[in-house]
Amino acid sequence: MPTTRSLPGYWLAFASRCAVAITLMATVPLIAHADDLHFETSVRPILKAHCWHCHGEDAELKGKLDARLVRVLIKGGESGPAIVSGDHASSLLYQRIASGDMPPGEKKVSPEELQVIARWIDGGATTARPEPENAPEVGSIFSEEDHAHWAFQPITRPAVPTVAQAELVKTPIDAFLLNKLQSQQLSFGSEADRETLLRRVWFDLIGLPPTQEAIDRFLADQSPEAWNKVVEELLTSPAYGERWARHWLDVAGYADSEGYTEKDAERSWAWKYRDYVIRSLNADKPFDQFLREQLAGDEMLTPPYENLSAEQADCLTATGFLRMAPDGTADGSVDQKVARNDVIAETLKTVTTSLLGLSVGCAQCHEHRYDPITQTDYYRLRALFEPAYDTENWRNPNGRLVSMWSAETRAAATAVDAELADVSKRRTEELDKIVAETFERELQKLPADQQPLARAARETSADKRTPEQQQLIKEFPFLNVDRGSVYLYLPDRLTGFNKKWDDLTEETKKKRPADDYVMCLTEVAGIVPKTHLFARGDHQQPRQEILPGDLTILANDGFQILPDDESLPTSGRRLAWARRLTNGQHPLLARVLVNRFWMHHFGQGIVTTPADFGLKGDRPSHPELLDWLAAEFMEHGWSLKHLHRLILTSSAWRQSSVRRPEHDAVDPDNRLLARMNVRRLEAETVRDAILSISGQLNAKQFGKPAPVSPDDVGQIVIAVDTRDSAGRPTGKVEGLNGEDLRRSIYVQVRRSMPLGVLEPFDLPRMTPNCERRVASTTASQSLLMMNNPFIVQQADALSARVRAAASELRQQQAIAWRLVFGHRATEAELNAAAEFVATGVTAIGPDKPDAGVRAMNDWCHALLCSSGFLYVE
Repeated sequence: MPTTRSLPGYWLAFASRCAVAITLMATVPLIAHADDLHFETSVRPILKAHCWHCHGEDAELKGKLDARLVRVLIKGGESGPAIVSGDHASSLLYQRIASGDMPPGEKKVSPEELQVIARWIDGGATTARPEPENAPEVGSIFSEEDHAHWAFQPITRPAVPTVAQAELVKTPIDAFLLNKLQSQQLSFGSEADRETLLRRVWFDLIGLPPTQEAIDRFLADQSPEAWNKVVEELLTSPAYGERWARHWLDVAGYADSEGYTEKDAERSWAWKYRDYVIRSLNADKPFDQFLREQLAGDEMLTPPYENLSAEQADCLTATGFLRMAPDGTADGSVDQKVARNDVIAETLKTVTTSLLGLSVGCAQCHEHRYDPITQTDYYRLRALFEPAYDTENWRNPNGRLVSMWSAETRAAATAVDAELADVSKRRTEELDKIVAETFERELQKLPADQQPLARAARETSADKRTPEQQQLIKEFPFLNVDRGSVYLYLPDRLTGFNKKWDDLTEETKKKRPADDYVMCLTEVAGIVPKTHLFARGDHQQPRQEILPGDLTILANDGFQILPDDESLPTSGRRLAWARRLTNGQHPLLARVLVNRFWMHHFGQGIVTTPADFGLKGDRPSHPELLDWLAAEFMEHGWSLKHLHRLILTSSAWRQSSVRRPEHDAVDPDNRLLARMNVRRLEAETVRDAILSISGQLNAKQFGKPAPVSPDDVGQIVIAVDTRDSAGRPTGKVEGLNGEDLRRSIYVQVRRSMPLGVLEPFDLPRMTPNCERRVASTTASQSLLMMNNPFIVQQADALSARVRAAASELRQQQAIAWRLVFGHRATEAELNAAAEFVATGVTAIGPDKPDAGVRAMNDWCHALLCSSGFLYVE
């Protein structure tokens, strides 16, 4: 396999991942000086996570000990004082934890946390401020530290800093990054070469490698606007929406199947939501509108949902976002109450991790162990969605489908249905005539004196027949001839009859308009169920009623969902919350969104935990930049493409990925961005890029997904589910008409059947969604690239493509090199390529007529297996 100039990046990426893990561990302040330890900042979080469930949250305190205030701990409970200030060894709290008796269960206080408690007690069990005189009410209380958490503060637009090296500031982004770099005596690295930049931006924006024509055009354009023209060309490409839709579909948990049980039933109409996302991103739909439609598009319309315009249909389709959670409620074998509540819980997880950057699931059963989220908060959020997910009046997945037929289409379908009913009626009438004729014919075979008795037996209902009539029926079964058995008495077994009417029925069915449904979330007018808090999350233990609202920590303005408006056909709850999220005042939404966008451009977010902006999540490396981006995003109409332009034209994004010792010594995990991160292509992008390079990519957009099925050895491939005579899957692609060569976003996402060619490259499992993709390096990836039939076929197709483009081997290899790596091969690289093929010909046998072709195929295969292809610098 030839060595490409990107090979070092492979090892650098691995080393960088190790450095991130080590650095993050090193930054956790588990042990501090006693003088720095206060209850609120150091000990309270530990006790909240491990002790409050029994000693603070429940109405009945275990041992009558409340662990939420220091003065109450000093006073103690049934067993006496829990702490003795200045003496941890004599403190009951320390003793019970150190012995392993407390907390009960498997999750224990760590040795580091125990040491923090000991040092705090020895230091005088201090508090940062006077505690309230009255005991807190049952339930969680929020500390000043909770309220002061950075992510819960209003978004402000900080001033752009003035920095040295002003010539490096192409956009305000550069100023924020340089300001922090220069404080560490660092600066940006050099700009990457033009070919590297072009390959990077093509994969970044459209997920495909640059074409030879695009490379030539960019290299030839030396104007100051050359780069901006590239960016604009890609932002207007239809492939842009396909690339960036994949990012959103990850956090939405998109899947073409229900999951939950082994049956994993298909979702035949989920693809409409995928297409909605692609169209919306291509159109640069304002992201606030994009989100309102997904959270409450149905509440923007008036049911019944008929004769909708394209924009109205989009509103309904958008709510597919809330239908992506695994749903097993159509399976009669599951516990329906459990399955229904699981759908709501998983939907809440998807919504909160994607939009709030918080995971509220912990609060389903008890107060959140780390973040200021109460159990009541959890059920406030649940109450927003329960009018649509009413567990007592549940609709299974098919029952939630809404037809998109227009009035004219409905009328046409009704007319065809009437015609089908008439065909069925005439068929039955003719069959009844055949039955009658058959009876008369068979009756004539009996003696004349028995015929009246036989006729009477037939015409008498079964429950009123005399014993003599029953005997006749037993002796002469034809007396019971009917539509189901008449074929037994006919020479052709009704073959001709059935064919005539079956053909007519099928021809009539063809006139019927095709079904057109949308998988969406709607409410049933007039039914608004009450939401109750479940004791310890158990739906069989409902407690007090909970009204809809936002998280208490975010509702300092007193926001509440108003009582349901009886004039509205829906509860209006989701729409009210969606408007609150997107009103420009919410502290989390814009920060969470721009952090995700940044992550997809740079490989890691300003906050490296994109779904956890809570107290245990990572703090932003550049908090002012995060807020500036959030404000800029909202002030420019929530335009994602505006952010793309700012980021892609910055000096920071255009840096080389070359590491520098002076930078690595200060910032080994590159949080300060003194270079670009080397990134491996995602699973779908690997496949799409291979199809593009081989010339086999089918650029067809939208529509039903290409199906997946096991092949004859059990590998999941793109294929129609066909079986051989023994019932074994064949994995054949006959009838797909090139659908198997479409981009991966158009391949069916079956939760139980991940596509084999994608799975080793960290293809996410939607359980229920993917908050952040990982990029591992495993032997299974190399084995797949070397042996998978799809990869081998596409390598052969690449070889055929370049052999058709040029007659000389050196020219062929130069073209292939450029297609795969996006840059021209050096003379040394071309010499090594020629030597590879020559060695291959010798190994295959020079006398073999196809030796040259086979060796060229192997060389192309080696290019696709290389790190230079799989990684983007």
